[in-house]
Amino acid sequence: MRISARADYAVRAGLELAARTDGGPVKAETISAAQEIPHKFLEGILGDLRRGGIVVSRRGGNGGYLLARPAAAITVADVVRAVEGPIVSVRGERPSALSYQGPAEPLLPVWVALRANVRKVLEGVSLADIADGRLPDQVRELADDPAAWRNP
Repeated sequence: MRISARADYAVRAGLELAARTDGGPVKAETISAAQEIPHKFLEGILGDLRRGGIVVSRRGGNGGYLLARPAAAITVADVVRAVEGPIVSVRGERPSALSYQGPAEPLLPVWVALRANVRKVLEGVSLADIADGRLPDQVRELADDPAAWRNP
């Protein structure tokens, strides 16, 4: 599985909005500078997040972007889906839409299990969890395993 720059930037932009305590809109330029995201690329991402119901935009001198709902109600999976579509796909298709024959037949449950585990992590972590620095125990346990940090 590969997390694209687009997905990484989208989550980081969401976290920048989640961390804002004043509750006011944040300009794209501010997010871009704070997270070192190319501004033009960020504008496209923010458009996808707006269409996906993750952020809302306000026009004008005091305009900018706000989360569309509380950060605790937005998961990392929500953000990734808004900019990338399905969380895990095989050749661009959902695992449930695939079928294999012969010795490859047992591969399908492997892809489904992968999707289930990725979803379990990404759907179990909200923007508020990350912004507040309090990851769920399940995620912290996985990340605390030294094997998780080793390159194969």
